[in-house]
Amino acid sequence: MTALTEVFAAIAGIAATLIEIAAVFFIVVGASKAACQSFLSLFRATTLKERKRIWVHFATWLLLGLELELAADIIRSVVAPTWQDIGKLAAIAAVRTLLNYFLGRDITELGDGAA
Repeated sequence: MTALTEVFAAIAGIAATLIEIAAVFFIVVGASKAACQSFLSLFRATTLKERKRIWVHFATWLLLGLELELAADIIRSVVAPTWQDIGKLAAIAAVRTLLNYFLGRDITELGDGAA
């Protein structure tokens, strides 16, 4: 049974790492797009609506990355060996969940006017 547990832990660790890589990728893509669009907006007359649209698109990418990071945390918590590790993961998950909530709320509020 111990060998099966070790195999499960290894698979879960690999899955969590792959999900974290995907999260970083999406955050970098979103940040790059937002930075490029913001830079270009310096050289042309942009409205508040255009700036909000840039922010909402970036926030959407960021929200996707945070959701993936939360998924990786949940996977890691399944195989966390100590209460201290579980506590750390719970704190991280709570902070990411709050960020997701407020970011999602802002996207909903600004999305209608910025789209």
